[in-house]
Amino acid sequence: MDIAKIAPTILAVLGAFLFRYFISKRKKDAPKKIQTFDQHLLGMGVKFDELDKKSAPEELGMKLSLGHKPEGLFALKGRNIDFILVTSVASQYGVNYYIEYLIKSNFDLRKEPARKTRMSKKKKSLFRSEVVDIVWTGDSYLSQRLNMDYDLKYRLIQAVSKEFKSGILIEPDPKHGFTRIKTNYILPSQEIFGAIDYIARYVKSQI
Repeated sequence: MDIAKIAPTILAVLGAFLFRYFISKRKKDAPKKIQTFDQHLLGMGVKFDELDKKSAPEELGMKLSLGHKPEGLFALKGRNIDFILVTSVASQYGVNYYIEYLIKSNFDLRKEPARKTRMSKKKKSLFRSEVVDIVWTGDSYLSQRLNMDYDLKYRLIQAVSKEFKSGILIEPDPKHGFTRIKTNYILPSQEIFGAIDYIARYVKSQI
């Protein structure tokens, strides 16, 4: 038997099995993550309504795919952030969870199409994890304003050094009238949540 010839078939079957396994595992794990996130928001004093996914509008990103699934949706009160959407992405390698902070946006006010804006971290050295600077790149208008806000920069440097391991992506969605601030799934501290809500205010003021 030529192993080299059947190896792709074996890998495909194994991948399909693992994908189904992680899909099944997600059904048990996802509700626990949403409940934990729900309690965390309450603990921070964030007022919200948890919305029924079945009745939520499609433009909020609730109708995705089998691998990419909405898990929870929260409508915030008294914040610059309008909604929080928790999603999961399953593959043969496992399940990853993400958070989208949604801000209602009127892109007709922009002279130029809004572009994605990404936060990157600068570390003290290649071998040290200490973050010494935060840099925003992408949309020239928004990134310039965020880079010039030294109070926001200081708050983010302190927060990402302690807990926030991933970056932040600000993604315009003109088709549906939202801007999405995307991060990996974390239970945000008061500092991180406050910083993201502060960024949401910038987003609202420039589009």
